[in-house]
Amino acid sequence: MIILMDYFIHPTAVVEEGCEIGAGTKIWHFSHIMPNCRLGKNCNIGQNVVISPEVILGNNVKVQNNVSLYTGVTCGDDVFLGPSCVFTNVTNPRSAVNRRDQFAKTHVGQGASVGANATIVCGHDIGDFAFIGAGAVVTKNVPPYALVVGNPARQIGWMSEYGHRLNFKDNIAICLESNDRYELSNNQVKKI
Repeated sequence: MIILMDYFIHPTAVVEEGCEIGAGTKIWHFSHIMPNCRLGKNCNIGQNVVISPEVILGNNVKVQNNVSLYTGVTCGDDVFLGPSCVFTNVTNPRSAVNRRDQFAKTHVGQGASVGANATIVCGHDIGDFAFIGAGAVVTKNVPPYALVVGNPARQIGWMSEYGHRLNFKDNIAICLESNDRYELSNNQVKKI
């Protein structure tokens, strides 16, 4: 019997039973995909990535080297997770105290980007197309299209779906690359 896989797993990677892996997904060197994860189509899981049980990734998610995704994390389609970023799942961890029943959830919205070495403290969602700067420490929810940086992360602007900073004039901004138009109203951005 010949089993054909429509995804790639590097020989040094460990993928445990019960995982769903979408067509075209690639899992690279020394990564560990734990039980009951769902990885969408055309994902790219870099080297030395840990994906804990029950994590869900949408389609076309790019996970760079050394990323840790712990139980409770879900990502929409087209999410980018930069090198060595980390998602926590317990707000007050102690080695001697079992808090597995207290895992907090974090959702990363469609098209969002998380920069290298950023830390996402559990229980805080990242909106669609938000942009988390390198090294940021996210300690509260991030609105769609928001640009946040620093420790703790603070919002300094807005980003287009193509990843360009939006400069609003009369509450309208145009992406420099796509020419898409965005409207700012009540401190929320939407594409028009």
